[in-house]
Amino acid sequence: MTAAADATSAARARHDRAFLGHPAGLGWLSFCELWERFSYYGMQALLVLYLGNYLFLPEHIGGVAGIGSLRAAIESVTGPRSTLQLASAVFGLYTGFVYLTPIFGGLLADRVLGRTRTVVLGALLMALGHFLMAFEAALLPALGCLLLGVGCFKGNIAAQVGDLYAPGDKRRASAFQIFMLAVQIAVIAAPIVCGTLGEKVAWHWGFGAAGVGMLIGLFVYLGGRRHLPPEAPRQAARADAEAHPPLGRRGLLQVLLLVAIIPLLMLSIVGNQQFNNAYPLWSQKFMDMTVGGFEVPVTWLQAVDATVSFVTMLGSIAFWRWWAKPESGRREPDEVTKIALGCFLAAGAPALLLIPALSIEAGGAKISILWTFAYTLVNDIGFANILPVGLALYSRAAPRGLQGVMIGIYYLHLFLGNMFVGWLAGLLEVLPGSQFWLLHAALVGGAGVGMLLVKLLFGRLLAPDDEAPAAQAA
Repeated sequence: MTAAADATSAARARHDRAFLGHPAGLGWLSFCELWERFSYYGMQALLVLYLGNYLFLPEHIGGVAGIGSLRAAIESVTGPRSTLQLASAVFGLYTGFVYLTPIFGGLLADRVLGRTRTVVLGALLMALGHFLMAFEAALLPALGCLLLGVGCFKGNIAAQVGDLYAPGDKRRASAFQIFMLAVQIAVIAAPIVCGTLGEKVAWHWGFGAAGVGMLIGLFVYLGGRRHLPPEAPRQAARADAEAHPPLGRRGLLQVLLLVAIIPLLMLSIVGNQQFNNAYPLWSQKFMDMTVGGFEVPVTWLQAVDATVSFVTMLGSIAFWRWWAKPESGRREPDEVTKIALGCFLAAGAPALLLIPALSIEAGGAKISILWTFAYTLVNDIGFANILPVGLALYSRAAPRGLQGVMIGIYYLHLFLGNMFVGWLAGLLEVLPGSQFWLLHAALVGGAGVGMLLVKLLFGRLLAPDDEAPAAQAA
């Protein structure tokens, strides 16, 4: 925003505490994001199962427009793919590119349309993509609309959350936590609603429900527009951008370091992201999904994960507040240390799956669905200190005027991670389950080691400006 818009936003934020002590706009943006994430995760819960169990079967795949070219491109890199391997690869490409397109969406908003129009365009494209999934031949155009829609929507609505607050407002961190808790509610509901409709009624009913959810989110966004930060005219925004001073040595080094740690962040998420790719395929083969005579849909496992994640996110917030109580004499760790600790905890989740995997390989019966609770509990305790903490690091450490771009760059680790996870999932048909999950534990743990090295070597560079040495701050 321009300096004038910054001042307007700061004035509004100081007096607006209508939503849990925060500006009313946070409530509208969080509720809108809830419905957008409902649509996204509802579709995601179904996609790999829809492709692997139905659309990519030999009798159906020929009707998908353009799939031959896409398959040839994938197999030119990976070699021949089975039905399930192709489904995992396409799923990985989709969930990966979802986190690349926000860079495009940010540029479109900053240079052409503005944030509000870009968010509305993104919502419309996402709704269109969900409804196109009703037509088997239109799979690739549908995924294209969804990718562009998320790109226009995701980064810009998160930036509007930040725009509600003055630069020094300490409520900003808790605002993003509230924003992400709304996401967790959506992740709980989406697999139950869309997954049940898709698996128990018809695939297209599940995708249609996701489209309706996106339209509800659009109406919520438009309904709360008057509570959101005012947008500066494009000419004023360009003039304000030109007024920013050069980065300086410290700012340039910060940007380079934030870009350099993207590969470590990519490795930190492979255990978590595999829960949406290889884990449901592994579960439907080796897990007893019957509870009290009821066949639990595989998509419901994602609702279990979301529920546990919601609780562990609240628990993590409460723990760090308790840890850093003034009377305790303890200080809350910086973001890099938290991410490293989160990696070591999250690595325990795939490591835990060694127990049932070895039992299966020894000729044991199908494993209990309770292993899903064990996996998600350990993973989500760690993950609560990875993704939101990384977002806080990039939004704080990015030089002024580059926050939007750096948040887009932060999402690159999710792009790379999901691409990597799509390839890793193909190893499930090659490696025994014990080796497959041990590999994931080693990758996540290795990311933790890497983040500790970053802390030791470059921690002062990423420290808040008021803690940085005067020589570096110049």
